[in-house]
Amino acid sequence: MRVHRHVLMIIAALAGALAPASAQTDPAEDEMPTRTLAEARAGQAANVAKDYRQPNKPVVPPASWMKLVSYPGPLGDMAGYLSGVPDKEERRPAIIWISGGDTAIGDFWSPQPRANDQSAAALREAGMVVFYPAVRGLNGNPGQVESYYGELDDLVAATRWLKAQPFVDPDRVYLGGHSSGGTMALLASEYAAEWAGVVAFGPVTDPLFYGSGLWGVQPVAADDANGQWLRAPINWLDSITAPTLVLEGRQGNAGEIAAFAQANSNPKARFHVVKGCTHFSILRPASELVAATMRDGSFAALLARDSFELTCG
Repeated sequence: MRVHRHVLMIIAALAGALAPASAQTDPAEDEMPTRTLAEARAGQAANVAKDYRQPNKPVVPPASWMKLVSYPGPLGDMAGYLSGVPDKEERRPAIIWISGGDTAIGDFWSPQPRANDQSAAALREAGMVVFYPAVRGLNGNPGQVESYYGELDDLVAATRWLKAQPFVDPDRVYLGGHSSGGTMALLASEYAAEWAGVVAFGPVTDPLFYGSGLWGVQPVAADDANGQWLRAPINWLDSITAPTLVLEGRQGNAGEIAAFAQANSNPKARFHVVKGCTHFSILRPASELVAATMRDGSFAALLARDSFELTCG
C-alpha cells in the first residue's frame, strides 16, 4: 500500500511530531503503481546533502570469543565484529545486528544492565552467531554515510558473506536492530529478501524524525523529495517478504509503532507496543524470546500473536 500525503500527515500527527514539509512530498501520481523498494530505487543516487564519515577504524575486541573481521562490501572490504563461532563443527543460526545511535560498531563485549542491554548479548548467549557489520562511511570503512540508502546494500553483502561461513546455517540467518538500527533493519526488510526473519526494535516511520543535526548524517538533500520518500519505512511496508516483527516499549516510540500498524496491510509484518517496557528495557527480554524461535526455526509463528507480555527490568 502506498501512502499519500494526507495520510502521512495524519500518521505524523499520531506520532506526536510532524515531519518537515519536504518529507511529505509524494512522487508524481504516474509513479504510484505498486513497485517494490528495490525497483523504486533503481537509478536513484544517494544524493546526500553533506559529506560525513568516521575515519577511525574499530578497536580490536578484548574478548577471545568476539573477533574483528572484514567482509566484502560493494565499496570494498568492510569491518565487522563476529561472535559465537562454535568450537566444534556445526552450523548455527545467525543474526546480523545493527546498533542504535549512528549505527557504528563499538563495545559490544562489556556486560550491560538488563534494563538497557544494546549489545545483543542475549542472542549470543542463546547460542547464535552474531555479526555486527560496520556499513559505509563508519568505522574507517570506504565510502560515506548515505543516510539509510547504500547502507542497505552493505547489509545484503554482509548477510551473503555470513551465510557462506561453514559454521552458519544459511537457512537460519536473521536481521535485527534497535532504534536507528531498527529503522535500518525494517527498511532493509523492505529492500531485500535475504533473511529468514527480521526483528526491529523501536524504529521510526521516517528517519527525518530524528532531526537535522543528529550525528551529522541527516538530512538528505532537501530538494530530493524522491530520495526522502525512499528512505521512509512507512512507505514500503508492502515490499516486505520475510517475517518481520517490530516491537517497542510503551515508554518509547509507541506513536510511531501505532502509525506503522495503522498503515500496514502486509501479513508478513506485525507491529506491537509492549506494556511495562521502555525503548531500552524491552531489548533483553524480547531478544531472549526471539532467540529461542530463531534457533528452532519457529520465528514466523510470532507474527500470529496478538500481543506480547514481557518482564522488563
